[in-house]
Amino acid sequence: MPEPLSAAIVGGSGYVGGELLRLLLAHPHVTVLQITSESQTGRPVHTVHPNLRSVTDLKFSQEGSLDAVDILFLALPHGSAAGRMDHFDGLAQRIIDCSADFRLRDAGVYAQWYGHAHPDPDRLPRFVYGLPERHRSELTGATHASGVGCNASATILALGPLADEGLLERVVADIKVGSSEAGSRPSESSHHPERSGVIRSFMPTGHRHQAEVVQTLGTGFDLSFSVTSVGLVRGVLVTAHCFLRAAVTEKDLWALYRNHYGSEPFIRLVNQRRGIHRYPEPRLTTGSNFCDVGFVVDQGSRHRRVVVLAALDNLVKGAAGSAVQSMNLMIGCDEVAGLGFPGLHPL
Repeated sequence: MPEPLSAAIVGGSGYVGGELLRLLLAHPHVTVLQITSESQTGRPVHTVHPNLRSVTDLKFSQEGSLDAVDILFLALPHGSAAGRMDHFDGLAQRIIDCSADFRLRDAGVYAQWYGHAHPDPDRLPRFVYGLPERHRSELTGATHASGVGCNASATILALGPLADEGLLERVVADIKVGSSEAGSRPSESSHHPERSGVIRSFMPTGHRHQAEVVQTLGTGFDLSFSVTSVGLVRGVLVTAHCFLRAAVTEKDLWALYRNHYGSEPFIRLVNQRRGIHRYPEPRLTTGSNFCDVGFVVDQGSRHRRVVVLAALDNLVKGAAGSAVQSMNLMIGCDEVAGLGFPGLHPL
């Protein structure tokens, strides 16, 4: 592998673009040469991402000025990349699209959830779903990877071991999310007096990330999926009420989750008997690529109801972090490169 590999970020003025740059600036094998923004062209990156002040002297450029690179990250709004992949393929051999454009493999499913036909259905099979815990072997050496939905990622990682063992019969997944999930563009719902301190159910049914969960874990169980905005900036917490086909004990769950995740570098099992941080807490993953997973057996349900919780930073493990982790597999370097930040406490 040549060192360093060159990279560029298209659509770098949003939150995901900023996180990609933050992570890649610390990467031992990648150098970011360009970052684009049509609205911020010519301005230093730190004027939009002030946490990067004195860390980089990059300035935003126009997309039309992009040079060829080894790796191209697309951090564009949903729907912006799919119609222009011929252009992007001409700029890089490896592409990671962080939007929803190539997450779903089936064009019919895409149309069902997004309300219009996919503009480039023939390319869908080329993209590997960019969640390494489920697609590591496919990502290794791949040329194209999709982004992941943050709510989908938390839910998939929470339920994966139970789904793989065929234990799930019915799941009610209640997901709470921070405001940065909606992106950096202001809206009526993100206006501070309307958003601050909320517990607002905005998608009780029909959230698009549900399609990613079904695609990844299959249709062997019934899934209900609800999403609620809460008074956080970053973070996703899924509380999944799982009704099982067979009774389990907490010891069984420890064995199952350790077997599935014991060697995973970014999954932490959190189920402590004491203290205030006994279960996954989104704040403790802030800025990190970790997903914390915990579980509790409902003793009053004859051990056939289990509550599984998963917490992650929606901008990192739910977006930019998984993209960089996928890139590491694609280029053949250490999977954890550039992703060592452990999070903060207190915050």
